Amino acid sequence: MKRNKKGFLDLFHVKKPIMAMIHLKGTNDEQKVEIAKKEIDQLIHHGIDAVIIENYFGNVENVEEVLKYIHHERKEIIYGVNVLDDDRKSFELANKYGAHFIQIDSIAGHLTVEEDKGFDEFISQMRRQSQVYVLGGVRFKYQPYLSGRSLETDLRLATQRCDGIVVTGSGTGIETDFGKIQKFRAIIGDDFPLIVGAGVTAENAAVQLSQTDAAIVGSYLKDTYKDDGDVSVEHVQHFMKEVGKWR
Repeated sequence: MKRNKKGFLDLFHVKKPIMAMIHLKGTNDEQKVEIAKKEIDQLIHHGIDAVIIENYFGNVENVEEVLKYIHHERKEIIYGVNVLDDDRKSFELANKYGAHFIQIDSIAGHLTVEEDKGFDEFISQMRRQSQVYVLGGVRFKYQPYLSGRSLETDLRLATQRCDGIVVTGSGTGIETDFGKIQKFRAIIGDDFPLIVGAGVTAENAAVQLSQTDAAIVGSYLKDTYKDDGDVSVEHVQHFMKEVGKWR
């Protein structure tokens, strides 16, 4: 059954919530977890609305350790998980550690029609067994397009499989084409959550958020404006100040 904006967005008490990626950088497992804890404190303290724990530089064990920490020590925050290339593990860890949502990089369009049948059954089963919200990408960065279906068909299918659609450009830190955002919005309508998932900056936030309901931000919040940098409090403050003007 297709869901509307009441649901995922009700997790937040603000318009246009901002979710920040925790990339799990570090030279060893212990450092990756400690850096993640520090980043969570910096981001939440300076206005970020939620964090997503992702094994971008780390591994599944690192993700689990950080989720365990949040569950026991920072349960008041809103948090999600994205285990890259292992959607089942995302559901498992979200259920185990009380995460509010998971992100799946591609929820429709990335598989052949035959392969997609099994994926559809998997997603349906996982959602029946879990209360966690699902954010899913369509024509997502670095993901293949193999369905042969039209964008409209894949997007409408996606609205049956997730609670919010994530739209991106071609890569991490690369601004998402506004025309693509407008096209996604026109197809899914105004009543289904659309999240811009890459390339959002203080300079383009007002435009990008004018047609979306939330944003996932990573690179811009780093000191180098790249995914492998360190979280910069100055960048976070500047970004949230601009978002605050739009709100």
